[in-house]
Amino acid sequence: MPNHLGRIAPIVAGLCLCLPLPSAALAQPAAPVAQPASDPATLKVARDVVAQMQGDRTTTLNAMAAPMAGMMQQMGIKEADRAQVIVKEAVLPLLTAHYDELLDIQARSFAGVLTKEDLQAIGTFYGSPAGRRLAAAQPQLAQAQMTGTTQWMQGLMPEMQTKIVQIIKTRGWGPGDKPK
Repeated sequence: MPNHLGRIAPIVAGLCLCLPLPSAALAQPAAPVAQPASDPATLKVARDVVAQMQGDRTTTLNAMAAPMAGMMQQMGIKEADRAQVIVKEAVLPLLTAHYDELLDIQARSFAGVLTKEDLQAIGTFYGSPAGRRLAAAQPQLAQAQMTGTTQWMQGLMPEMQTKIVQIIKTRGWGPGDKPK
């Protein structure tokens, strides 16, 4: 098992990417809106909105159990039952215990980019039946997006590798050379 310990950090980082983020979180403007992130009223609204967008935390985290076990296997814990035990006994409890920290981080981001009025409007949507269904579907949507993105990148890899090799040859770079 010691040879697996060095692989835990990348696993945890990958697991964080599995957490469902709403599209709005991925398409933030380059410069924050003038709304200060330290405004307590805006932060409270942002925290409420982020919690609504994430949906039920237990459902969200449990929906990630199978993909997380798969990631564990890709990282070297080949036995499926062991990977599931690690996810169930270590990863999920840890993520659950620190979930509010994630919501607070996301709330500060939202409050720094969106106005209080925008956040209230988003909250109204997520309070609607369609918004609640979207929040409930977030784990499945996140998994589908991750799978689609992975397939897209794999499809681009041959062309990307060709272009990288061309640049390396054109610049005369060899193993161990530093870019000039």
